[in-house]
Amino acid sequence: MKPHVRIYLKFWGYSDSSFSQEQVLCDGCQKKFANDVHHISRRGLGGSKRKNTPQNLVALCRGCHTMADHNKEYNKIIKERLDKKILKRTYGYK
Repeated sequence: MKPHVRIYLKFWGYSDSSFSQEQVLCDGCQKKFANDVHHISRRGLGGSKRKNTPQNLVALCRGCHTMADHNKEYNKIIKERLDKKILKRTYGYK
């Protein structure tokens, strides 16, 4: 399992097997199960471990992942949802 996937699963309290068992809901459409953990801010060629933070990682289904990769506005919406989700988890905000 890739390090950024482990970071995502650990932060949100999933077991390592959750992702392979399709138990993680897509943070984009919130309807399908996630297949990928997407970096909102791209790591770039060669990758940067500094981008492997919960604030930069979202679980997405294939369709949402493709949209996030090709549509900056959709990626921005995903980031806003993630920020709210983290605030809610951390401070109990709605």
